[in-house]
Amino acid sequence: MNLRVYCPAALSAPVQEVLANHVGVANIAVVAGGSATPAGDLILADIAREATNEIVDALVELGVQREGGFHLTPIETWVSERGLAAEEAAPGEEADAVVWAQVIAHAYDDTAMSWSYVVFLSLATILASIAIVLDSPILVVGAMVLGPDFGPVAALGLAAVTRRRNLMRRALKLLFVGFVVAISVATVCALAGSLLGWVPDIAVTSPRPGTAFIYHPDRWSIIVAVLAGIAGVLSLTSSSSNALVGVFISVTTVPAAGNIALGLAFAQWDQVRGSALQLGVNIVGMAIAGWVTLLVQRRIWKPRG
Repeated sequence: MNLRVYCPAALSAPVQEVLANHVGVANIAVVAGGSATPAGDLILADIAREATNEIVDALVELGVQREGGFHLTPIETWVSERGLAAEEAAPGEEADAVVWAQVIAHAYDDTAMSWSYVVFLSLATILASIAIVLDSPILVVGAMVLGPDFGPVAALGLAAVTRRRNLMRRALKLLFVGFVVAISVATVCALAGSLLGWVPDIAVTSPRPGTAFIYHPDRWSIIVAVLAGIAGVLSLTSSSSNALVGVFISVTTVPAAGNIALGLAFAQWDQVRGSALQLGVNIVGMAIAGWVTLLVQRRIWKPRG
């Protein structure tokens, strides 16, 4: 990780001492007078990902965040023998290290009430409704990938582990508002399709073997939600995020929302209840699994920030 610190002159020496005395720090550069606001020094350092939490905690204890500020940037390519030595000296493996400051910052970003989130979720829900009408598992997968709802679900587990009530409220509000708006928009679209004759009643009421699982939750729904929650949190907290797309494809939140919309439009109340249960099982299962996974990671990496 590349660390950039803006600190007043009075804190420059303590910050340099913290960095110089840590085995996980490879390179340090000090630009005297390089910080205009606050007036002081600009300090740069390359640190092993595994050492990030301890250094962040030390900077917070010095009060750098009050008098100035610092930020972290992942380094994609690092060519340095000193860097290799720092990584070997720091405990653990880089791919497994959890940078808690980074995870928490991303969680707040993922729970921001934005138009883009609502639009993406609405589009995904409409696409899921079309997939159900056509009984197309391929389109269901497309709707799953398009849905942006895993971020706030993962934030629920993080909020429980770190006891951040504000983050919990943000995540719950975003999930509630997002799904209410998305289901409402998809319901209006389904009613319009029915009036235009594009979506006949039989397309919703007849058996749909390819997508019936959406409104028939069972024990496998719980197992899949738990596995997806574990994999998703591990992907978000590690330096490798290749598994996140697979998580999107595994969960049935967006397809369930799409079928709720169809059930409301065509008065299929059994499907509404079954899909609502599927949606709840997926959200609760992923949130609990994420909470347990983060709790285990927290015990392993012992954060102090």
